[in-house]
Amino acid sequence: MRDYLNHQNTEPLANDYLGGKLYAFKPIKGPVLTRHTIMKILERITDDTSTFTLKVSLDLGLSTSSVEVRGNIVVFPQDEQISLNKLSSYVNDIDDDDVLAVICNDLRKIAFSVGKNYYKLKAVGPHTAPTLEINGIHMHRIVDITPWEDSLLKVRCARVRRGMRVLDVCTGLGYTAIASLLRGAREVITIEVDEHVLEIASYNPWSWRLANDKIRVVLGDATEVINNIENSSFDRIIHDPPTIAIAGELYSKEFYEELFRVLRRGGVLFHYTGKPGHLRGINITKGVANRLRQVGFRVEVVKSACGVVAFKPRSN
Repeated sequence: MRDYLNHQNTEPLANDYLGGKLYAFKPIKGPVLTRHTIMKILERITDDTSTFTLKVSLDLGLSTSSVEVRGNIVVFPQDEQISLNKLSSYVNDIDDDDVLAVICNDLRKIAFSVGKNYYKLKAVGPHTAPTLEINGIHMHRIVDITPWEDSLLKVRCARVRRGMRVLDVCTGLGYTAIASLLRGAREVITIEVDEHVLEIASYNPWSWRLANDKIRVVLGDATEVINNIENSSFDRIIHDPPTIAIAGELYSKEFYEELFRVLRRGGVLFHYTGKPGHLRGINITKGVANRLRQVGFRVEVVKSACGVVAFKPRSN
């Protein structure tokens, strides 16, 4: 078994936009499996297996599809197929948290290395949204909450409503951008600095709804892109940065001043902080809240969402 995807070096870009590049997100659709799915298929196999069909999820729990077993061949939709012998030999090489794409009648882990960085789509359950892992650090909360539930909570904290224009800083797998649209946002501008993250997202069924005319994915550095956004452009902002140790500039007072500027009066910002260092007595959230107040926000800490909600006053 070849362990990983063949990393693509081409970027699906369009025109310059807000100091970045407008990224033409294109889902790479095909059967997506986990070890759980493969075991479910193999459990139906008997010595006298002929032809039968069974229902399994090929999109990490979003729906179910029919898979046909014809003798020694498993036939998936999109005319992909894998021999039972190959599938059986693969199963011992697959970890429970691997997510696999069926490509050219073979399995590929949705993971690759670029330079010193290792990107992996990581399953957190057999039928739910996966998380993104970069160098072993996962980008969503996964303890007692799924990545999708985590994203829904962030969007609820931002109080996204129908007809609103939303700025989503740090796209990742696109869950908060998609959830904002599902809550009725008329437009979402989402910024991601790392094209490799978007490449991983293109294989993830839970990310495919990023390909929507109401969502604009901007590939660029948020600290530069935001300088090109007009004052009071957004009703809501969701700021979901990596940890402060990785992206300290996204926690700076200077960046918060820009967030304050582009948010309309009466607008709401949700800033995810997480709890890095809390076991050592470090309180990242306190510093974030203080800097947000310094630039003019009224701030409420929301422990259940591991972040803060910041309100821009309606008047001076």
